Amino acid sequence: MRTDYCGHIDRRYLDQTVTLFGWAHRRRDHGGVIFIDLRDREGLVQIVANPENEALFHTAEDVRNEFVLKVTGLVRLRPEGTRNEHLRTGEIEVVAHTLEVLNPSLTPPFMLDDDNLSEPVRLEYRYLDLRRPAMQRNFRLRYRAAMTVRQYLDRLGFIDIETPMLTKSTPEGARDYLVPSRVHHGEFYALPQSPQLFKQLLMVAGFDRYYQITKCFRDEDLRADRQPEFTQIDIETAFLDAPEIMDIMEELVRELFRETIQVNLDLSFPRMTWAEAMYRFGSDKPDLRIPLEFTELTDLMRQVDFKVFRAAADLKDGRVAALKIPGGNTLTRKEIDDYTTFVGIYGARGLAYIKVNDCTKPNEEGLQSPIVKFLDESTLSQILQRCGAANGDLIFFGADRAKVVNDALGALRVKIGHERGFSSGGWKPLWVVDFPMFEYDDESHRWVALHHPFTAPKEGHEAFLDSDPSKALAQAYDIVLNGWEIGGGSVRIHREEIQSKVFRALNIDTEEARAKFGFLLDALQYGAPPHGGLAFGFDRLVAMMTGADQIRDVIAFPKTQRAQCLLTQAPSAVGEAQLRELHIKVR
Repeated sequence: MRTDYCGHIDRRYLDQTVTLFGWAHRRRDHGGVIFIDLRDREGLVQIVANPENEALFHTAEDVRNEFVLKVTGLVRLRPEGTRNEHLRTGEIEVVAHTLEVLNPSLTPPFMLDDDNLSEPVRLEYRYLDLRRPAMQRNFRLRYRAAMTVRQYLDRLGFIDIETPMLTKSTPEGARDYLVPSRVHHGEFYALPQSPQLFKQLLMVAGFDRYYQITKCFRDEDLRADRQPEFTQIDIETAFLDAPEIMDIMEELVRELFRETIQVNLDLSFPRMTWAEAMYRFGSDKPDLRIPLEFTELTDLMRQVDFKVFRAAADLKDGRVAALKIPGGNTLTRKEIDDYTTFVGIYGARGLAYIKVNDCTKPNEEGLQSPIVKFLDESTLSQILQRCGAANGDLIFFGADRAKVVNDALGALRVKIGHERGFSSGGWKPLWVVDFPMFEYDDESHRWVALHHPFTAPKEGHEAFLDSDPSKALAQAYDIVLNGWEIGGGSVRIHREEIQSKVFRALNIDTEEARAKFGFLLDALQYGAPPHGGLAFGFDRLVAMMTGADQIRDVIAFPKTQRAQCLLTQAPSAVGEAQLRELHIKVR
């Protein structure tokens, strides 16, 4: 019955009778003629209701915003001077012959073209929020992105295989979402944090190229780029090494951006080791649009009497680093205090600085700072030289354990870079490689996997699993874009004896390993091929391509930062009968 979507009606339909369906976006009464902007997912078209058709005109008088309408009418050119060149339909209008209200609407709680809506209201009335043109564009782009991914992987022989949503709890990463079993008293399933183990088992099963665009679940604190349930492009392949896997994934990202938003990314993404990224930027996902870099000062500060710097430099895992801000000595004391508060979020206990007024005078005459008096001229001169400081610059310092320095100065680098116009814009992809296999957890006093415990060590690093886990590097790789990690992967362990060694390095004894991962250890002994893969955060990718500030704007029905659905009021209490059936009592 529908001739076409409202947003597609243009000169091709001149002098034709069309039938359209949609929502009344706006109604205007111009002294005897009523105009209705009829909207659907493709756009809107102007409907004209003339008073000569009395029944139709009276119906049009009663139409209000968001009424659902069926319109049949003749397409004609708009009069000269009334055309809208910004709309595909802006040259024409539809003179209605019939107008039917399929369903009226209550007055919406907000105007759909209002860009300053509170997020709680948007989420409570999400079905209305999703009608807004900006949101419609987001989800059409999301669809095109998913189709591009599927078509690319299909050409390379990958097949889509679904893995279970109800699986075994193996809490080695974030917290699991648990699902109680009614049949098995006191036992629980877990919703998958990723299909990691199942996709490895598919490699063992001989499906050497697998992918899935799938939901994953993590019970973790939320941020702008996190949700309790999110979508992952999960990919695994056998018989390829890390560079070959990375080449396939890199071309996937290039094709995705080219086909979806007509952006041509670099023909070759640069590659940087994890150690270099941390040394230069304090982050394993550096935003390369920002040219600011760290200057290493740890060795220099082991020779000074200034306790704040000396104590940090003498720590086993300590670091003293500087961040030069060109032209930064115009910063006010209040701005510096605000930045000091900001780095405190990341554990920094302060933010020392030096304003460079005259770099030829490395003393209190040429430098402005409370710390200058604690450092001799030779040390100050070396700081200026290493930083490449010029008159008018400002230097911030971080001195603490390396993790605190990296987190605090790394976040400050990004904040200042964007706030003070250092970012070059555009798209800057990057591969980060050679991650450590493990990091030491001070709370549990043991090594934990930096990525996950199924990542293979680099060639020649297997010996470190027993002797010194801190030296073991992984065949892991993350793909970073503009400071966001959009994907991460690795070559996996495909031999049982190596997997058991990794479990021992993680202080997982044989009994615990069998209880949690016995099925995997068994499978690796039945001819498991070398394999590896990568998972992309699909929501993050789409958010970046749409220019959205947060992934909630590209997820149809997202949760709040408190992991609540304001639309359905989930989570919610359940009845005693349901709990009793599941053998659960709430304490």
